[in-house]
Amino acid sequence: MEKKQRQILHIDVNNAFLSWTAIDRLAQGEKVDIREIEAVIGGDESKRSGIVLAKSMKAKKKGVSTGETLYQARLKCPNLQVFKGEYKSYKKHSNDLYQMLSQYTDKIERFSIDECFLDMTEYLGYSTLLDKAFEINKRVKNELGFTVNIGVAHNKLLAKMASDFTKPDRVHTLFEEEIPTKMWTLPVSELFMIGKRTLPKLYNMKIKTIGDLAKQNKQDMIKKFGKHGLMMWEYSNGIDNSEVHYWEEKPKGIGNSVTLPIDLVEKEKIERVLLTLTEQVTYRLRKYNMYANVVNVQLRTKDFKDYSHQKKLMNATSNTRDVYQTAKELLEEMYKPGTFIRLVGLRVDNLVDKDEVQLSLFSNEDDEKQEKLDEVVDKLKEKYGYNSITRAGKLHSEEVIKFKDG
Repeated sequence: MEKKQRQILHIDVNNAFLSWTAIDRLAQGEKVDIREIEAVIGGDESKRSGIVLAKSMKAKKKGVSTGETLYQARLKCPNLQVFKGEYKSYKKHSNDLYQMLSQYTDKIERFSIDECFLDMTEYLGYSTLLDKAFEINKRVKNELGFTVNIGVAHNKLLAKMASDFTKPDRVHTLFEEEIPTKMWTLPVSELFMIGKRTLPKLYNMKIKTIGDLAKQNKQDMIKKFGKHGLMMWEYSNGIDNSEVHYWEEKPKGIGNSVTLPIDLVEKEKIERVLLTLTEQVTYRLRKYNMYANVVNVQLRTKDFKDYSHQKKLMNATSNTRDVYQTAKELLEEMYKPGTFIRLVGLRVDNLVDKDEVQLSLFSNEDDEKQEKLDEVVDKLKEKYGYNSITRAGKLHSEEVIKFKDG
């Protein structure tokens, strides 16, 4: 079988330390948002070694740069206000972001405290990678209070390069066909992993842009720079086969949500969205060999009012039918005719390992048939792609599985 094209996102928090400090101060009752004034996060200003860790846009416009001493920064910006960093707080905000991202994929690499790679290849469902990027971008801003840049690509290198394009609060693509127009025109110093000691050597070779580097003879680059020369040549041509490195750990809960392209008012259409979310969530449950005890449904109206109901299952399960049935019951409790819905979310909690669950006295042959059906559907999706098949209509004890055209 032809290998699936990877679907990678790179999430980069805009001005993380300054943004997170601003959020904390506003939460404590401060009236001034330090993101809107000439401000930096730095060390002890009484020591000449104190440096700028993060800067506001207004400070940046005055010439203040990250890494310079606070003394140098004040020469450029006399009204500069300096705030101390709080690592514990930053770690909490970073974890909040990670928990949100874990609703979208199990494959997350924490590249730094304010950067993550997401491998979405097996987790897009019926959405596109770009749709998910815009959804995450909006959710981070609305729910966590800070902004992110998101790079959208088919490998880690291009995703990271894309997230560094125009800031802040943007989503950028960098697909293979976009490399000549979006990447090759950039200065060679902008290429990931090009160090300051290498730049003068490249300039001496009349290599000024990433495109100049991409057009060099690969073997000549290897002769001159060794393995680093090969890496530079491959990166300049958008080649990167590195994997998203993630920790295999059992989740405490699994969820997914979708911001709808148009607001929905009909209950039947909302149910169909719930079915799609249920398929995605229970698929991940079964991949972890876990059962859920609680189902939670979230709705957000077009006026940004959030509602959520949850219900404990009679028996822990991972089967799509039972979770979907419970989700529909919760929707019935929450549904108000005439209300326009812009976001639908589904989450399962109180997870337990399948092997630890005792067989229910009330389990029956129908439950066993359902588990086998889910197993067949999972294998078909893995073999032919997530969008290749879909459950037709509403789930009943006897289900109909249809292959999609194409």
